[in-house]
Amino acid sequence: MNIPEVGIGTFLLSPEEAYNSVSEALKLGYRLIDTANAYGNERSVGNAMRDSGVARSDIFLSTKIWASEYLNDNAVDQTLARLGVDYIDLLFLHQPCENYMHAYRNSEKAYKEGKIKSIGISNFEGQYIENLLKECEIIPQIIQVEAHPYYTQTELRKTLAQNDIKLMSWYPLGHGDSALINEPIFKKLGEKYGKTSAQICLRWHIDMGFIVIPGSKNSKHISDNFDILDFSLTSEEMAEVAKLDKGKRYYNRTDAQLKEFSAWRPNL
Repeated sequence: MNIPEVGIGTFLLSPEEAYNSVSEALKLGYRLIDTANAYGNERSVGNAMRDSGVARSDIFLSTKIWASEYLNDNAVDQTLARLGVDYIDLLFLHQPCENYMHAYRNSEKAYKEGKIKSIGISNFEGQYIENLLKECEIIPQIIQVEAHPYYTQTELRKTLAQNDIKLMSWYPLGHGDSALINEPIFKKLGEKYGKTSAQICLRWHIDMGFIVIPGSKNSKHISDNFDILDFSLTSEEMAEVAKLDKGKRYYNRTDAQLKEFSAWRPNL
């Protein structure tokens, strides 16, 4: 199954919220669902998928192995069990913490066994992705990173292009920054296309070639976030949006945090 261009993310959603959001999304036509060990809502995501009536083969499911599970050789099987599925369409390593190559080798093994259909990495920017590409047997198909018009991942995209790796955006609306969403260019284009500024911003991701996974527990927002497939921005409009890039990111991870991640155990 090819990965859809737009999906729903479940970061910061409680189990109940994740169930409701995924249920609503699948009802509206979403077919890409993103979760993670660390979100603590994998069971609810799996339940919502089963209860939706949508065939498993029609849903593209991605999840992430957390850093404290990197040395756990049963992490993939345990993730499958929590989700209640026979396979995962896309399995990420969540952070470039110590022992990530051990976990990556387990992902490669699971890929060969058919337990996962594709391998991804999350937040592996700069030297981390360069080091992984030198050591891995199977090149990751997708990387999930912060990306939005204020931070377009220019340098990373050079590496991705050389290795045919697609980018999946998180914080696609700049962590809800009103300054980004209210940029005049988005209002102008929204008036032209009959869309909200947020919808224009999300469409920008697709026209950049990114996969976008905005999360929400608001039914209206879930619906609006998916209603971006009936238009596209022109090359001139994309050039205008490109002028917004100022290297501003909202998530700045430290080396100290990477060490903390390895010790922290999510409520699986």
